[in-house]
Amino acid sequence: MVSRRRVPGAWAAFAGIHLRPCYPESIAMPRSPVNSPFARVTALAGLRPVHGAFAWLHGNPKRIMDWQAELVAIPGPPFGEQARSAWMADRFLEAGLSRVSTDQIGNVLGFLPAANLSPESTGPIVVLSAHLDTVFPAETPLNPVVEGDRLEAPGACDNGAGVSGLLAIAYAMVQAGVELPASLLFLANVGEEGEGDLRGVRHFYRQTALAGRVGAHIVLDGAGAESAVTQALGSKRYQVEITGPGGHSFTDAGTPNPIAALAQALARLAETELPEEPRTTLNLGTIHGGTSVNSIPESALATVDFRSTSSDQLLRLEVALYRAVEDSVERANATSRAATRLGRGGLNFAIEKIGDRPAARLPLDSPLLETLRAVDRHLALRTDLRLGSTDANLPLSLDVPALSMGAGGEGGGAHTKAEWYSAKDREAGLKRVLLLTLAMTHWAAE
Repeated sequence: MVSRRRVPGAWAAFAGIHLRPCYPESIAMPRSPVNSPFARVTALAGLRPVHGAFAWLHGNPKRIMDWQAELVAIPGPPFGEQARSAWMADRFLEAGLSRVSTDQIGNVLGFLPAANLSPESTGPIVVLSAHLDTVFPAETPLNPVVEGDRLEAPGACDNGAGVSGLLAIAYAMVQAGVELPASLLFLANVGEEGEGDLRGVRHFYRQTALAGRVGAHIVLDGAGAESAVTQALGSKRYQVEITGPGGHSFTDAGTPNPIAALAQALARLAETELPEEPRTTLNLGTIHGGTSVNSIPESALATVDFRSTSSDQLLRLEVALYRAVEDSVERANATSRAATRLGRGGLNFAIEKIGDRPAARLPLDSPLLETLRAVDRHLALRTDLRLGSTDANLPLSLDVPALSMGAGGEGGGAHTKAEWYSAKDREAGLKRVLLLTLAMTHWAAE
């Protein structure tokens, strides 16, 4: 098991304490008088194989854009990513990754193994991932249009940019002969968006033997070359259903009404006081029910969304939801005349959790964050730390050093049919990803 929080020893070489190196000779880390993260990143960037990888990125912008356009032409709705998974497995094999496989829910895995370790090694690994799915239903017209360095299509940026960036890093490293001290796992996962509820990375960390070996996890999501999501916005989503006997609006008058009870519960929930810090939100998303205007409904259904940077606040809102629904149903049953007189029964309720993204934060002194700052300094980029809800939520909640970052370029119109991506300055973002990933394989090996 890779240590999660006890990182000082593993990071000692970056802090000035000399440890015995374990790098292959072809990419051995040069010694620096000052073993700071910046010095180590600068030394890595000066190595010939890394220059070769940068050169591949510089020389193949059209190939990367072609991948992106080809990908977004394939439907990828939540729970319908099979065709994209098959396409990605083929691309991983073409790139030259080893042990390419697709797991039972559609995640595609491919390895760039450590140069000095056997394939059977159980040493630490670094994960570089991007989600395959989009928010768009399968029947959505896609029709990608490429004009110069601009791609227009649903999912062009989220997450066409991340997936094509993942492929570009794999190709650049393999083609340049970059040899790693710790294995790098390329993961194209399903189920990040909407009702997918992080099911791809959740499955990886719950079901695979690899999970306990992850030293760091870098997520590629969308565009950008300077931002990074290091604070995971937590969310919990619920479906609330209240059911009853129903009946005729006149002859069965007095029968408890599911819509009335649900409306009262939601109104009470909406009055819940929310703190400004930690920022917490509550949203009543949808409500459905009933058959006709002159029928007492047999059921009413609503969905509710809670978001917060605090797990405690999410738990508090969950308690408030249950209390509001329970009290409303009990009140309706207690005051129902017809249900008691006719023996038709009262109301019942069910609350189902339909989404759960944990809140977490990458510590400010994390080796991953220190390395990112060093990479950005080397590349003369800004380090803009942000709050967001991404695949990184899951590993962060498990104390795995993780963050989500863009794969370069610019984008807009996310989650709309007018979504677009521009590959302008994509190269800077991909160099950033490559340097950070490579540096973390050295940290993981130590």
